[in-house]
Amino acid sequence: MKTSPVARLGSSWIWHLLYGLVSIAAGITAVSWPGPTLVALAVIIGAQLIATGIFRLVGAASLGETGTARTLTAVLGVVSLVLGLYSVRHILITVLALGLLLGVYWIVDGFTAVFAAIDHPGPPGRGWTVFIGVLGVLAGLTLLVWPELSLLTLSFLAGLWLIMLGAMQLGLARRIRILARTA
Repeated sequence: MKTSPVARLGSSWIWHLLYGLVSIAAGITAVSWPGPTLVALAVIIGAQLIATGIFRLVGAASLGETGTARTLTAVLGVVSLVLGLYSVRHILITVLALGLLLGVYWIVDGFTAVFAAIDHPGPPGRGWTVFIGVLGVLAGLTLLVWPELSLLTLSFLAGLWLIMLGAMQLGLARRIRILARTA
């Protein structure tokens, strides 16, 4: 049975190693500079929304036919452009919204990790996957239950979570590499 290049990459120890290193670097950055990390994230998201708005407006103008698709693409472009400009202008509100979205994401990601570990008992590091998943759910619930947590605390917690996630990925990469050598 042939496997796709993407499937081979996903099971490669190098993929897990790189993901772990990037996660640790992002986590250290967030822990070291929590304030600038939040501001940079809000500005990046605002810039992405502005770029998406422009892309959609150009796309709507270039659609040859008139109709619903063209209108919806143009409306989506205007909404994205307005949201992007608002996000860049009101960074604190953007960061607060990101905090709520991050809380929901951590919960969903945590449950996904736990269920994946339960559903697939074979991969190495299953216990760590469950642990990180439960930790993600608890962090997400904490963020949603106590939204008055300071934004700097949010950045710090996100940084710690990224460092632990990266360490887990490094351990998994090591185990996969050892298994690949013995197979």
